Parts: sequence; C-alpha cells; structure tokens
Amino acid sequence: MPLEAVESPRLYRQIADQLRHLIDRQEFPVGARLPPERELAEKLGVSRPSVREALIALEVEGRVRIRMGSGVYVIDPPRPVPSTILVSDDAPDGPFEVLKARELVESAICAEAGGQATGEDLARLDKILGGMEAPGLPSDELVALDRAFHVAIAGILGNSVLERFVGTLFDQRINPYFQQLASYFENETSWRAAVAEHRVIRDALAAGSGEAANTAMRRHLRCSQERFSQSFGEGVSSGQESVNSCLASKN
Repeated sequence: MPLEAVESPRLYRQIADQLRHLIDRQEFPVGARLPPERELAEKLGVSRPSVREALIALEVEGRVRIRMGSGVYVIDPPRPVPSTILVSDDAPDGPFEVLKARELVESAICAEAGGQATGEDLARLDKILGGMEAPGLPSDELVALDRAFHVAIAGILGNSVLERFVGTLFDQRINPYFQQLASYFENETSWRAAVAEHRVIRDALAAGSGEAANTAMRRHLRCSQERFSQSFGEGVSSGQESVNSCLASKN
C-alpha cells in the first residue's frame, strides 16, 4: 500500500490527506472497505487514535462511511465536494489530543484542590451529579452538566483563569469531529460509567486527598479516551479491552 509515515502537530490531517489522495486515485474505489485501523496505524507509523481522528474527519467531509460492526467504506463524495475545515489552518484539534490535554491539566488541578474543597463546593458537585443521574436526559443536557462538573472542580481553587481554561478545553468537544466520534460511542451505559467515575473524584475531594483526586481524574479521562477507542467492527480492539478493564475495575 503506497502510504508514507507522517509527522505533524496534527497528525490526523496528514493521515486524512494521504487517504483522501488514495481515494481520489482509485486505490480505494467507491464501495471499497479501508484497511483496519491497526493496519493503517502500522503502515503510517502513527497511533491508532490518530488514524481514528483522520477517519472521523473524512466521514464528516463525506468521503467515507463508518459502519459499526463492519468497517469503514469509501462512498461517493458530494457534488461538488464542499469546502471543509479539514484543510484549513484553523482545523480543530483531534478529539484524543483534547482528551489527553484534559487528563494532564485536570488531574493536576485535582491534586491542588484535594485539600481545599469546602462544603459549598461539594454541595455544588453533588447537585450536578444528581442532575446527571436523572433518567432520560438528552445528550446536550448531559454534556452541559458534564462541563459544569469539571469547571466546578477548577473553581475550587478560586482561579478564574483555570476555570475558563478548563471550560475552553471541554468546549473542544463541540467541534464536528468530536461530535461525530461521540455519536458512535456515547450512550446510556457510557454516561453511567462517566457519572460513577465523577463520584469517585468527588469522594476523593471530600476526603481531602489530592493524590486520590488526581488519580481518579486521570483514570476518568483515560477511560473516556478508551470508550472512544472501541472497535468500529473489526473484532475486539485494544480499546474495547481497555473499556472492559475500566468496567471490571468498578465491580
């Protein structure tokens, strides 16, 4: 397969460029199934999350269709092919890059907040968690409550810059790539898992343990990455195995 290893601050854009070029050259004709993510990652010399970000971007662009339980297939592009933020210098950061950044930033915040949470802070977190546990909430309300929880933790430190920064990082999930990825993997089960992880964070903060809060936040955001890494349909992936591990560790 004529693929070249890529290096870029936004790897997914270069990966998507290569795959789009191969599709245009009929290396992968309309109807063809693309190679599995693992194979693409090995040939390109990149991580599987970077490949997944590229595939999601191509789906948003209208070049491929992801069929859960089957794989990723080339489709007829729209006529004319619409301009897309994929080729813009302002293209969004990839979902997995955002989640990794959040893991590093928010776990450090939790380490500092562990000994500073007041009764008022904990009551605010409890109210948010209670809201997230209400049955039948639409996705947009769950996302808003999820954001409020993470921003409220940053608020424990009384630093408005950190609050805005955490909110800005979280808001990256509003971009079309993150939304498309979430459409495949966010469901009632994944939200229940996220709320359970939130409660572990809250309890660590209530206990005054910055170390435990740091660990709980890091684990929560790693599990979030793993939930978005489940297989598109080529058997159980390492991402799915990690998700199973996350779920098993709760029991």
